[in-house]
Amino acid sequence: QVQLGESGGGLMQAGGSLRLSCEASERTFNMYVVGWFRQAPGKEREFVGYIRSSASGGSTRYADSVKGRAIISRDDAKNTVYLQMNSLKPEDTAVYYCAADRSILPWGGIFSNEFNYWGQGTQVTVSS
Repeated sequence: QVQLGESGGGLMQAGGSLRLSCEASERTFNMYVVGWFRQAPGKEREFVGYIRSSASGGSTRYADSVKGRAIISRDDAKNTVYLQMNSLKPEDTAVYYCAADRSILPWGGIFSNEFNYWGQGTQVTVSS
């Protein structure tokens, strides 16, 4: 059972930056695809981006809403994946979740139901 824990959320200013961390309990975390999702009040959980396993090259993909502003990276030595977001907007306000799975298909990773392991979420509030 993989346990994930997010950190780094809080109150941010529009135009600012954030760096969220997702730390895993699993030593083979480098073999997992890790996705970031977010859920704003009254809205469905939405895809933010993912990073594929290091064995698969660690490629990334981002939602259009954050493309050009977000960078996902991983430090396998620390069993940690990061989400860096710049030029924050009030509409980025949401609870951010990381999710992980080893069985994501090569063409998959953008739907929440593809991931079996989830963190508890961290609140990000962007004020204007």
